[in-house]
Amino acid sequence: MQTIEEIVSLMSSQGLRVTDQRKTLAKLFFETKGYLSPKDVYEYMGKTYTGLSFDTVYRNLRVMEELGVLEQVMFEEGVKFKMHCREHDHHHHMICLDCGATYPIKFCPMEQTDVPADFKVLRHKFEVFGQCKACALEEGEVQGE
Repeated sequence: MQTIEEIVSLMSSQGLRVTDQRKTLAKLFFETKGYLSPKDVYEYMGKTYTGLSFDTVYRNLRVMEELGVLEQVMFEEGVKFKMHCREHDHHHHMICLDCGATYPIKFCPMEQTDVPADFKVLRHKFEVFGQCKACALEEGEVQGE
């Protein structure tokens, strides 16, 4: 995971203005283990920056994703972002729907996918959603009471 200083330095090296809002956004994701929706980010940022628009928040999330700082995942309830996990090899994820814990999948399912000759794969994502052991145990304790 990148530090806040590394994120700010990356933004600067790419010619982006390093505003207080962008520093706060970097700090928020650095300190958050799980996934945040654009609405979560907007509500958090709005406490400090009055007059901030949702479009500005979303645009900055996209910029940070394009820089490789954030990862975007599509959940059933919509898109969410988190800090890029910094695994060095190509991989995919298993994600706990309760706490957001993320586990790497160390092989690529595309290697076992029969792609038709008349189709060119440009990019792919593969995520598995479920429940981690801790959340399953906690849910079992609640249900077993």
